[in-house]
Amino acid sequence: MPIANPLVDVVTIAVFLSLVTVAAYFTGRYLAAVFSGTVQWNPMVRLENTLFHLIGIPPEEEDSWKGYARDLLIFNAIGFGILFLILILQGLLPLNPQQVPGFSLEKALNIAISFTTNTNWQVYGGETAASYLTQMIGLSVQNFLSAATGLCIAAVVMRGLIRNKTDRIGNFWVDVTRAVLYVLIPLAFIVAVVLLSQGVIQNLDPVVTISGYGGAGTQSIAMGPVASQEAIKMLGTNGGGFYNANSAHPYENPTAFTNFFEIFLILLIPASLPFMFGFLSSNRKQGIAIYVTMMVLFIAAAGMLYSAELAGNPSLASQGVSGVSMEGKEVRFGLAGTVLFSTSTTAVANGAVNTMHDSLTPFGGLVPMVLILLGEVVFGGIGSGFATMIAFVIVAVFIAGLMIGRTPEYLAKKIEIFEMKMAIVTILVPSILVLVFTGIALVVSGGLAGIFNPGPHGLSEVVYAFASMANNNGSAFAGLDAASPFYALAGALVMVVGRFVPAIAMLALAGSLAKKKTIPSGPGTLPTASPSFVLWLIAVILIIGALTFFPFFAMGPVAEHLSLVGGI
Repeated sequence: MPIANPLVDVVTIAVFLSLVTVAAYFTGRYLAAVFSGTVQWNPMVRLENTLFHLIGIPPEEEDSWKGYARDLLIFNAIGFGILFLILILQGLLPLNPQQVPGFSLEKALNIAISFTTNTNWQVYGGETAASYLTQMIGLSVQNFLSAATGLCIAAVVMRGLIRNKTDRIGNFWVDVTRAVLYVLIPLAFIVAVVLLSQGVIQNLDPVVTISGYGGAGTQSIAMGPVASQEAIKMLGTNGGGFYNANSAHPYENPTAFTNFFEIFLILLIPASLPFMFGFLSSNRKQGIAIYVTMMVLFIAAAGMLYSAELAGNPSLASQGVSGVSMEGKEVRFGLAGTVLFSTSTTAVANGAVNTMHDSLTPFGGLVPMVLILLGEVVFGGIGSGFATMIAFVIVAVFIAGLMIGRTPEYLAKKIEIFEMKMAIVTILVPSILVLVFTGIALVVSGGLAGIFNPGPHGLSEVVYAFASMANNNGSAFAGLDAASPFYALAGALVMVVGRFVPAIAMLALAGSLAKKKTIPSGPGTLPTASPSFVLWLIAVILIIGALTFFPFFAMGPVAEHLSLVGGI
């Protein structure tokens, strides 16, 4: 099978995205039923009621956005604390056949925040530094809870847009329970069974040591409960690998089928949220408009990445060597499988990788970097991507309203100063974090000491790292000592601020919109479900998201590409 066949690859990607669209439609319909309370399975209802009784929460009572935000923060703080203790006490806990010690305080802090914020940035090698108990009880459980938190944020934003003249936007404990019991656990169980059937391992065996070919030397093969973690890693847009090689490892991603299946899982829930919005609002055209916006940007990104990698390294081309740049890529997946995975994982804030992003060509590496820096709204992280896209919609509507001299409206509600402030906070906080901490890293000794590659590529690695952490993606360009105290502590701060400040801002925006009354549409009402608005929204996303970082692009990937063209 050839590594790249453009015609076959284009058809394959088109069919794949069509399947994703169909699945997202039905998943969105199911999610709308779950969060509107119309899905009730008797065993789950009994379990729900037991949980609510234990924590003393009346499920019929809803909160204002402030109460919802309070409960969300408390829930995540508890999860962080438990995971932090597991990490530092790992060496004393059971299910540790390799007797790996506990993590240092700065690493434990970074990892606990990383998994609590749905970032899954890894400063450790999973198979060598984490016990089975840490992987299962610590990291995998938090994968479920952080993903559920994201779903709750999306559900609240939708309620804020739909409800009228009320300050009640939901009950966090009810929402997070339903997200876990009705969505994540059933789907993850099915996915784990499918992965097991394809060869992904699931055991508690110690490391297996085998002899090399002809008895020369030995090799250690790590075992573990991989399939269960792999399932929620993909479904929950988490991305943290059981193995350091992540989804390039044959025990995490053994076949061409699992490669496409895992990409499908990365996209499934984020792509379903616009459809969920359409069903909940009884205005499917609005959801479709958001979905089309995301898909257009996704296809454009995949096309640019495919073209860049198909063209190969311009420095080698000048030496008479042409063809696909396969450094750091999996030959068994081909160019299409690699490009689709890399585009999906950075568009969706997943962070899992089946190729080394650091090995992409300069223009190829620019694509995942831009996808992250756009705020991860090209489907985006589970829940957070949709919420950030709504922030961009609010900004686009507001600017359009100013241009035509009319008070901006969205879904028959006026967009005023407070909503604009919250939308701007949501959009700009991650960008500010990237700019500030990249600048700090380039002047302080701790930041400079961690950069292994000088020049434009080294700059790209630093920008990518803080972009990945601020936008809760988790993938990396590598080339950095990410486990050093500077990057571990700075990264922890960036991840927690990048996750919760925009989340709280969107909850506040939802609470404000829920209080507003709807106003009748008139001849001057902006049609937000039209093709022209989709194009306008894309333009706003690109202008705000991409141009903010244009100097970095010029000094990083563009400068590196020009140096390769010049034979440097």
